[in-house]
Amino acid sequence: MSEAQLVAGILWLALTAYAVLAGADFGGGVWDLLASGPRAREQRRAVAEAMGPVWEANHVWLIFLIVGLFTAFPAAFGILSLALYLPFTIALLGIVLRGAAFAFRAHGREAVGDASGWGVTFGAASVIAPFFMATGAAAVASGSVRVAGGQLVSGFEAGWATPYGMLIGLFAVAICAYLAATYLAVETEGTPLEADFRRRAAAAGLVAGVAAIASLVLAPFAAPSLAHSLFGGGLPLLILALVNGPIALIAVWRSKPRLARFTVAAQVVFVLWAWAVGQWPYLVPPDLTFEDSAAPGSTLTALLVVVAVGMALLLPSLWLLFRVFKARNPAVLE
Repeated sequence: MSEAQLVAGILWLALTAYAVLAGADFGGGVWDLLASGPRAREQRRAVAEAMGPVWEANHVWLIFLIVGLFTAFPAAFGILSLALYLPFTIALLGIVLRGAAFAFRAHGREAVGDASGWGVTFGAASVIAPFFMATGAAAVASGSVRVAGGQLVSGFEAGWATPYGMLIGLFAVAICAYLAATYLAVETEGTPLEADFRRRAAAAGLVAGVAAIASLVLAPFAAPSLAHSLFGGGLPLLILALVNGPIALIAVWRSKPRLARFTVAAQVVFVLWAWAVGQWPYLVPPDLTFEDSAAPGSTLTALLVVVAVGMALLLPSLWLLFRVFKARNPAVLE
């Protein structure tokens, strides 16, 4: 394996961590927005307690991914920055608005009460961010971002502003909501809220499943490059995802929250890595491979050294943060 491919694998691991951890945070915003019934206040409290003071820590993986892509694959970074300028700008605005709304709401009593302006902003931005990030991913995976002579030759709307891109966006929001509901079912295990979040997990899982099957059926027609990836090299992982999906739903239905949490997180991992393995060694299929867009070898070597040292510090720090401060959230203090 070349240094470029090794760095690409590390960056994909960062994307996986972001999808599993920040995805659940986005999903928490969805359920905060959709909190209803006699326990709506308690549902919002559970979301706030689960996210705690570490909710923005998960964005470290997005920052790492962006900086790593810029450093290791500057040519691809430049192309993607142009091609996906609109969806990624909207997604980043969503992340900023979401963070600001959560922070401002945390200092008011409405943090765990009825819906408020800040709460609606927080929930809506939690939908916008993953939706538009996923439409951008759909543009790349479908082969709609085209490069010739080192220059972007496809339009700014190519691939993402399409019905198929919207379908992938819907799938992303549903899977985030699915993740969050299963995580929240574990957080509220043994209380009446567990049943609330279990029902929400089942609903989100069904929506995600329908969107996933629809995207697979339509892929050969709307996204042939993605179909080639998933039904080619990514097929073993795709099969695992298809087998794991019903297991996750059964775990939700049979009230096995910890098994459901594990299997839903595994579902995200299987889907992401089926895509990655299937399109390997292309970073931007069908025109840019890892080697084509990689920085000089000296830069890649230095980056690998920095990553090794940085992860030795970062991973224990994140573990300590989650372990010690997770439940100590000023937003839920009376």
